[in-house]
Amino acid sequence: MPVVDPDPKRLPDILKSIPADTPIVMLNLLRFRDKARYKDGEADYDGREAYRRYSKVAFQKVQGVGGEMVWSGHTLAGVIAPEDEHWDEVLLVRYPSIQAFATMLADPEYREATKHRTAALEEARLICNQEK
Repeated sequence: MPVVDPDPKRLPDILKSIPADTPIVMLNLLRFRDKARYKDGEADYDGREAYRRYSKVAFQKVQGVGGEMVWSGHTLAGVIAPEDEHWDEVLLVRYPSIQAFATMLADPEYREATKHRTAALEEARLICNQEK
């Protein structure tokens, strides 16, 4: 089953497991839907457009907690990956701490914008990393 959103049962434990004062970089792997799919049905635009609507708010909120977009790009090929695995877009987003990330997740305006992210994505990964 494709995964798009964080598991609300696991998220609190994940957030607690990461040292509070450690800067982090989130690796985002994104696969977009052909048509954005909201709870009330399909939109008349594609997943990339729905994600753009989410991003407009999300990147302001990232900056608001002291974070920054480090890199974004389009996937060309999975050299070491399952043959049928593909991602449309990859993002690296740096946050000063997991607490800053959690603060953003709790922001009401950000939470409202996540409906566009959910509608946009066929599948996703969000992997928390610590730089060396």
